[in-house]
Amino acid sequence: MTDSNRTTRPSIPGPHDIVRHTLDNGATILVRENHASPSIVIDGLLRAGAADTAPEKAGLASFAAAGLLRGAGKRTFSRIFEDMESIGASLSFSAGQHTTEFSGQCLSEDLDLLLDILRDALLAPTFPAEQLEKLRGQFITGLQIRANDTRSVARLEFFKLAYPSDHPYSRSADGTVETVSAITRQDIVSFHRQHYGAGGMIISVVGDVDPAAVVRKLDARLGATPVLQQPSSELPSLLPLTGMQQRFVPLPGKTQSDIVLGIPGPIRAADDFLHARLANTILGVFGLMGRLGASVRDDQGLAYYAYSELTGGLGPGPWRFSAGVNPANVSQAALSMRDEIRRLQEEPVPAEELADNKSYLVGSLPLHLETNSGVSDTLVNIELYRLGLDYLQRYPEMMMQITADQVQAAALKYLNADTYAMAVAGPPGGE
Repeated sequence: MTDSNRTTRPSIPGPHDIVRHTLDNGATILVRENHASPSIVIDGLLRAGAADTAPEKAGLASFAAAGLLRGAGKRTFSRIFEDMESIGASLSFSAGQHTTEFSGQCLSEDLDLLLDILRDALLAPTFPAEQLEKLRGQFITGLQIRANDTRSVARLEFFKLAYPSDHPYSRSADGTVETVSAITRQDIVSFHRQHYGAGGMIISVVGDVDPAAVVRKLDARLGATPVLQQPSSELPSLLPLTGMQQRFVPLPGKTQSDIVLGIPGPIRAADDFLHARLANTILGVFGLMGRLGASVRDDQGLAYYAYSELTGGLGPGPWRFSAGVNPANVSQAALSMRDEIRRLQEEPVPAEELADNKSYLVGSLPLHLETNSGVSDTLVNIELYRLGLDYLQRYPEMMMQITADQVQAAALKYLNADTYAMAVAGPPGGE
């Protein structure tokens, strides 16, 4: 069998096969070619998010992102989707706290059309009033459904407890029924004009492409995009929590209570973020089990699910622990979750458990990178957090070198079994 016919696993992306180019306006382009199939994935972001909106306009960034494809350039809403459906392509936008993200896919022969639609959506959305009202109705319906879901309500209340009221993380990026109802078309137009620029924009293209050609195509379409006209808002300072912050939200007609317990955690750029990530995996995500699942769910039978989640981003996202329980088990389940936090702080992780969790995190990386979508999304994150093009190649060694002492130190630094925010939502009387 010749080399050309031999099937091999793609190498881990790195400086040898990632093309990085910065346009004159500051937008960064990352391209990795993969000719295994005639398809292309595009991912990207720009620096415009919920943190850039006033509290009374909560949901504005999400509303604006959803409106980008409701009409752009000379294309109407129906024309945009007719054009994409005719070639089997997809394109979507969404907004978080600090960024508006986009993701698309098409065949290599249709890249020009998809890039044209992407350009128009980013630079020339028309925000038709009729379409915005339809979107508003969809948003409000979703928010009303959310208000009756125990897991969603507990999560929202947790953020209100864990972050001060003047911090954007205390508010939902999707807003509330009241704030979304009050957003005007002019609000959306102004937000787009002020925040949709090239400064800090990242675009990743992975698949059946020629990198140099992709850079030329993107430069032709986005090279004239103005730099961000209004800098993103700075996050207010965040003081440590003092004591326990607890809240119960009664939802009549429910049979399950949901618990969210935690504290603001490290930013992604923290030197010990990987130490905290390994600690998080030990607590709650290894094999969908971890210590929380093994103890709270399996051994004690207190929960239907129990897991840990670490959200490291541009700001201090939460490190939170969630469980769905019988209302009668709320207090005991919360106590058991805190016991597991305390155990991680007081006892070094046994060597075998530490090795198993390291192997899981290292072994899952190639699986995530088997698809163009996984690679493209990862490249955007590498650029966003300035990890370096060789990050994926360094990652296994960095993870395997983490010691039990470093895991314990991260748990002691960021977690507190006695000082935390805890929100519970469920049937009345299920505190």
